[in-house]
Amino acid sequence: MIENSVELRISSAPVPYPEGVAAMEERVAGVRAGTAPELVWLLEHPPLYTAGTTAQESDLLSPDRFPVFKTGRGGQYTYHGPGQRVVYVVLDLKKRGEDVRCYVRDLESWAIAALARFGVNGEIRPGRVGIWVDRGNGHEDKIGAIGVRVRHWVSYHGLALNVAPDLAHFSGIVPCGITDQGVTSLAKLGIAASMSDMDAALIETFSEVFGMPLVSEDKTL
Repeated sequence: MIENSVELRISSAPVPYPEGVAAMEERVAGVRAGTAPELVWLLEHPPLYTAGTTAQESDLLSPDRFPVFKTGRGGQYTYHGPGQRVVYVVLDLKKRGEDVRCYVRDLESWAIAALARFGVNGEIRPGRVGIWVDRGNGHEDKIGAIGVRVRHWVSYHGLALNVAPDLAHFSGIVPCGITDQGVTSLAKLGIAASMSDMDAALIETFSEVFGMPLVSEDKTL
């Protein structure tokens, strides 16, 4: 690895959720021990729902539709599936001021900067975690979800951006507990972007926010 850089991994095939979590936890331990570099992992999951630490059972509308996984990240129910870029971020927050709120703001800024590469004005809203797109007439759609966990000041989980997922899959849950707004994607906004296009935007903007480049090791987790 190049000094003062973060390792980049990109998985071309969907990663089963339990394998993804196990790999993150292994990397968290390595970062804490100083035996593994920090990591940004870009991937997709098969269709599934995850329940964060504040998830309400009543928000799971179709419990038999897809597998449901309880997870230690913050937040409520969310959907992951093909066409959505999941970004797992394993960073040593001891190097970054031990400030979780600042870290979440950095994740938000990173997602917004990446979306701006496609001409999309992503925004944040007080009291509502995630990235939103103003659709006019008082209506907003969520295009990005954020959920993090921190163990011994090492972060994991991260964010998810909707490139071209099947938005009907979100109907099996109340996404992040929000009942009065919808979800959207680059495809729904009329933007024909590939997953590789999104990856390029995320890679280009990471250093703008975090001050370090992403460097690929061309290895699998």
